[in-house]
Amino acid sequence: MRNPLRPIAVFVAVGLSAASAQAADGLKAWPSSHSVAQTMDRLQRIVSEKGLKVFARIDHAAGAASVGQTLRPTELLIFGNPQGGTPIMQCAQSFAIDLPLKALAWQDADGRVWLGTNDLAAQAARHDANDCAAVGKVGNAAASLLEAAAAP
Repeated sequence: MRNPLRPIAVFVAVGLSAASAQAADGLKAWPSSHSVAQTMDRLQRIVSEKGLKVFARIDHAAGAASVGQTLRPTELLIFGNPQGGTPIMQCAQSFAIDLPLKALAWQDADGRVWLGTNDLAAQAARHDANDCAAVGKVGNAAASLLEAAAAP
């Protein structure tokens, strides 16, 4: 089975000059200098300090362990606020299915840790909201939060 996240690793490995790697499937991801748990702790702290609400933090590896299965460290953070999300939903109410924002930290098969999120521009295309200014504003803000959490 093809690893859908492999393009991210290849993109970064070849040293392209971009702050983030972006897979064709609309996922943006940054390599993290920390463990999955530390990366998510950092992101949760940063999100809270910026006044955003953390709705949930899900440890998928713990969920797998609870049913006798294994999964490399994988955690999801769901966060946001109405000030950012409402203008996006005003552009396209169907965008609500993709909000609040989500960030995923995972350890790949080579032991590297990644922090990723959905590319809001790709989601805007899905919801026919390409001209929505709020998408770029929220997307850029979210990227800054994730970059900070993944940084050394």
